[in-house]
Amino acid sequence: MKIKSLFVLGVAASFVVAGQSAQAAGDAAAGAQLFKTKCFVCHTAEKGGPAKVGPNLFGVVGSGAGKSASYTGKYTEDMTKSGLTWDAATLDKYLEDPKKMVAKTKMTFPGLKDPKERENVIAYLETMK
Repeated sequence: MKIKSLFVLGVAASFVVAGQSAQAAGDAAAGAQLFKTKCFVCHTAEKGGPAKVGPNLFGVVGSGAGKSASYTGKYTEDMTKSGLTWDAATLDKYLEDPKKMVAKTKMTFPGLKDPKERENVIAYLETMK
């Protein structure tokens, strides 16, 4: 009986920990503020918003790199042939150091070195669907 109770308690505790880590994945409101200060010079992220120097990032999560139909700029060959799909892991790596991931990207941004800042921006972009 004691072993069964400990097992149930352990399972319940794992659900609590999993729920806490899911909530800690990123703060979309903080990400929106970072987007406004670090990304908005070159990108918009509202539905139907215009492209700037870079593409509108509304709906970027889940899309293929170099595939935005509304972007009138020219993607580099490295970007269009990268085969990347923008998910949380790919965005995290790209936002840390864009040129390390896609050597000939046109994005001149040096990257977000703080992992929490990247998590927050990604959480914000995930709300843009």
